[in-house]
Formats: sequence, structure tokens, C-alpha cells
Amino acid sequence: MNKKIFIKTFGCQMNEYDSNRIYDSIKKIGYEKTEKSEYVDCYLINTCHIRDKAKEKVYHEVGRVKKRFKAKKKPLLIITGCVAQAEGQEMIRREPYIDLVIGPQSYHKINDAILNYIEKKIKIEETDFDAISKFKYLNNIKNDTANTSSLLTIQEGCDKFCNFCVVPYTRGPEYSRPFKQILDEVKYLEDRGTKEIILLGQNVNAYESENYKLSNLILEIEKISGIKRIRYTTSHPKDMSKDLIQVYKHSKKLMPLVHLPIQSGSNRILNLMNRKHSVDEYLNIYDELKMINPKIKFSSDFIIGYPGENQEDFIETLKLIDRIKFINSYSFIFSPRPGTVAADLKTIDRKISSERLKKIQDQLFENQIKMNKSLEDKIINVLVTNLSDNKTKFFGRSEYMTPVLFEGKKEDIGKIIPVKITHSNRSSLFGETIDILNQKVA
Repeated sequence: MNKKIFIKTFGCQMNEYDSNRIYDSIKKIGYEKTEKSEYVDCYLINTCHIRDKAKEKVYHEVGRVKKRFKAKKKPLLIITGCVAQAEGQEMIRREPYIDLVIGPQSYHKINDAILNYIEKKIKIEETDFDAISKFKYLNNIKNDTANTSSLLTIQEGCDKFCNFCVVPYTRGPEYSRPFKQILDEVKYLEDRGTKEIILLGQNVNAYESENYKLSNLILEIEKISGIKRIRYTTSHPKDMSKDLIQVYKHSKKLMPLVHLPIQSGSNRILNLMNRKHSVDEYLNIYDELKMINPKIKFSSDFIIGYPGENQEDFIETLKLIDRIKFINSYSFIFSPRPGTVAADLKTIDRKISSERLKKIQDQLFENQIKMNKSLEDKIINVLVTNLSDNKTKFFGRSEYMTPVLFEGKKEDIGKIIPVKITHSNRSSLFGETIDILNQKVA
């Protein structure tokens, strides 16, 4: 009888991909994934270090596990991900309930670590940066977590060293997976029903392997008939090269939403952040892409209240948002990350930052509402992925990644179908398939 494992994932899409691949590995040693966390042999927490108080959230989760299993047999408790990488052995010292700590570049060692612990009860911390060995190992294990829309990591790590960011310290230097290795995985996912590929990387547009770049990869995936949509995230403006921009002219499958974090609309703040690009350079990218395809829309990330941000800097950010009309963006108040250059800088008064964040979000949300409103009474193409959580509607996404809930048929799952949008809110679209509408008319 297989042992049961519960995997809780925090953070980004890359962590979702990692959790899937971790499971692909450990099921080889007799573990079966379950969604019921109350009775498991192994409890794995895959962590993220990007958001505020990430470390404490992990310890709080460990506390909940301890409470849940107080009167039961203790499960093997494993911490993986970026907090594991940043904290290392300290996690085991601080919380004895934790058994194994494994960083993002050491997942190829997880099976041996588990078996060693079961046999010898020796707590292990694996946090070496060894992306080559990891992906070589994972390439020999089939990705059995294919969905209609599947995530695929092609690049890890970062060499940019933005002053606020922990990624270079938790994911290591930039590493790009071999070109053929990625294409083989795409074809395998296609065979298992995947229609959309989302290419992932901390700096995904910095991808370069054997003289192949992201542009080459997209155009090669374009040739795979079963793949109908291609996306990539997250990008850095510095790596938005001419060849990648030109792909939007030739590709029929690359979706018209560009997620390109800028963080601030002020050149002075971008310089303080060590972002290595200017607002003008960002706007040039925007203008070039819009000239190639006017349908292209942008989303972005913003850090509000970065140390040193004044009212003029803040207004510059508002101006940029008004200029580009981002249709979906993430915005947060600056919070220091230990070990980064910005960690010890004097922070702005929280009340001022909160007021600025509200103004920014009001404007960003207004853009979202207008975009969604503009699609009402129109027919759009939707990739249908599954039933909604309450099983009463079907769920899919527009070309711009917007969630769409609609009345449809079970056989629509896995297809791109026309949906008439009847109404919307800030975050979602609602509608009906043409077949359903025709039935109602009849």
C-alpha cells in the first residue's frame, strides 16, 4: 500500500510546476498524493520568499501541522522552496518538528533524502545550487501532471540583483534548460492533452541555450499542432529583445498579453532599485509591440513606497499607468527582504504608503473594469479548462488570461470555443456558448 503525501504550495507558478515535478519524483518511492491533509505519512510545504513575512507564514503552517497531528503519528515534514533555500539549517534548529529542508535546486536529491531519513532518522538540509543536475534528473522522469493549460519551467535564477529582491540568493544564477529537453517535454504534454503551454522563468526572456533564445523556442513550439496557445512569464524589460518583439508579428499562437514588470514609473526610483532599465526604454517596448499588433495589452508589477519614493515619484507611476492602461497588475507596499541591499533602508511611513497603494490600485482596477466591460455583448475565444469549483459552470480563460465562467457542455473541456460575454466584474467575464444561446432562442 502506497504512503500518502500532502503537498501545500505557496507562491508563484514556478512553485506550482516544482510541486508537480517533486511529486513525479517521489511517487517513484511509493508515495501517493492526496488532497486530505489529516491522515498522511508525509507533509510537504513548498515555500515562497517573495511576499511579506514569508518565513513566518511557513512557521505558522508548521504550527498548524503540529496541532493537527498532536494525537496522531507524526508525518515526515519536508520544507522545500525559496524559504528553505534562504533559511537552510536554521529551520531545523528553530523548529525540531521539521525533518528535511530542500532548496529549489536540489529536488533531484529528494528521494534519497527521504529514504535516508526513514532508515537512519538523520535530518538533512540540501541547499546546493545545482540546476544542471536537477533538470537532467527531472528530464528522465515523465511530467505526469499535464492539464489543458500546463506550466513548464524553462529558465531559473537571476543575475539582475535588483536591490529589493531575494531571487538571486534563493534560486541562484540564471540557468536555461537545454532546448531539445524543453521541446521533448512540450511534445509529451501535448500527447497527454495539453493545449496551452505557459513557459516559466524568473527571467524567462533571458532564456538562452546553445544559441537558442526564447524567440526560437516560441517559434518551434508554434509548429507543434496540438499546442494552440503559448504564454511566458515573468519577463524583465532589459531582456525584451528585438527578436522576441518580432515574434509577435509572426506567431499565431503567442497570446497578446505581455506581463512585463516595471515596479515604478519613476526613473529615480528605478535607479535606486537597480532595475537597469528606464521608463523611456519600457515605453519604447510598449510602442513597438503595439505597432506590431494593436491588440496587445500589458500587465505589470508595482512596488509602492520604495525607500526614498516621494510624491513626485509616485505621480510619475500614476502617469505611466494612465499611459499604458495595464489590464491586470500586481501592486504591493515595499517590504524588506533579509539579505537584500534594500533590507536596511529607511522605510516610508506606512500610512503614506497605504494611501498611495490605494490610489494606484484604484486606477489599475478601473483599467481592468473598463477592459472587461468593453467585451460585454461580444464573442471571444475561450480555452475551456474545467468545471467551476461549485460544478455549476464551466471555467476557461480569454486570450488575455481573464477568467471566464459560462454555461457550456462537458465535451467543451480542452477546446477553444466561442463564448458570448453577457456581463463582467473587475476580475472575471461571464457568458454563454453559442450552442446554449441558440438552444434558449429556439
